[in-house]
Amino acid sequence: MTKPVTDLIHHPYVPPAGFAAPQPGVFKASTVIFANVAAMRARDWKHKTGYTYGLHGTPTTFLLEERIAALEGGLQCVLVPSGLAAIANAGMALLKTGDEVLLPDNVYGPSRNLADGEFRAWGIAHRLYDPMKPQDLEARIGPHTRLVWVEAPGSVTMEFPDLPELVRICRRKGVTCALDNTWGAGLAFNPFDLVPGEELGVDLSVHALTKYPSGGGDVLMGSIVTRDDQLHQQVKLTHMRVGWGIGANDAEAVLRSLPSMALRYRAHDVAARALARWCEQRDEIVQVLHPALESSPGHAHWQALCGDQGLAAGLFSIVLHERFTTAQVDAFCDALKLFKLGYSWGGPVSLVVPYDIASMRSAQLATWPHKGVLVRFSVGLEDVADLQADIDQALQALRAAGHS
Repeated sequence: MTKPVTDLIHHPYVPPAGFAAPQPGVFKASTVIFANVAAMRARDWKHKTGYTYGLHGTPTTFLLEERIAALEGGLQCVLVPSGLAAIANAGMALLKTGDEVLLPDNVYGPSRNLADGEFRAWGIAHRLYDPMKPQDLEARIGPHTRLVWVEAPGSVTMEFPDLPELVRICRRKGVTCALDNTWGAGLAFNPFDLVPGEELGVDLSVHALTKYPSGGGDVLMGSIVTRDDQLHQQVKLTHMRVGWGIGANDAEAVLRSLPSMALRYRAHDVAARALARWCEQRDEIVQVLHPALESSPGHAHWQALCGDQGLAAGLFSIVLHERFTTAQVDAFCDALKLFKLGYSWGGPVSLVVPYDIASMRSAQLATWPHKGVLVRFSVGLEDVADLQADIDQALQALRAAGHS
């Protein structure tokens, strides 16, 4: 007879099967127990037919992977600890020394830093292309180009490219195309089915689940979704070799938030559009950047892809008049009370960040005509009238500073 301390670890009781509830169960494990050696040797983790080790998947992470794949219109999904980790995992799986990756000039900043840093050190070259000129991408794809990143819209400056045409160019050139789909989130458009009646889509869709799928501003997670199993296996093997995993409680948090995601996304969208159109009327502001606004670069491309009544997330940027100094714009951001200073977006709290566009863009992006400072707003779930009043009082303080 075993001692009580051993019984606590090896107790034979197993709860009855059949328990069902609105939220799925949370399975936490590093070690996975096998019935025998034969089962251990036969288990296949690559195709979700069994479990081998916590890092390679649990019922909780398998369930989240399937739901994210369905959200994005794909067939397979790999989960990683952040959106940037998803970008890195994709690049590491598809690129080797001597290869080249092309990035849009308005790419997410850390993605460009990754190319400048680790990829360059590994002998992987990169170049920038103007995403608003498809012919520029076509001219830059060379014999060593293996991967092209696209964004819709571009980071911070919100230009919306002709995404289907960029993908067509990659198809014609035989180059893998990866999309950072964090803004679209699987709701604004289907990255794997861009044009009705035309079999056209990206090869990989990368998504920072940190944003809208999480929705709480308290989870870091990323995903890589594909439709091609061979490509998925390349990504998954790199994921295994690098050793990336996600926490069960983080997976639980995203699973709990997914049912309300579409409602939240639309609420962010409606509020952001209302504030963006109001900002268009302010003479302190020379440009409002939001894909759904007729005056925003690439509006027609957004409309063609997402529809006349399409979705457009909860982000917009403003360019303030050049008479306002950087210090004055910083003071404008500091004067905001409801908009908090902070990176990321997609959570309940509205956020604001000022950016120095000159340091973020190259001369290739000739469509950027402004000299004023850019400020990006992420609209949360507060009352729109309260957010408008907050921007208004900060603009009044900025106007006073500009005349002093």
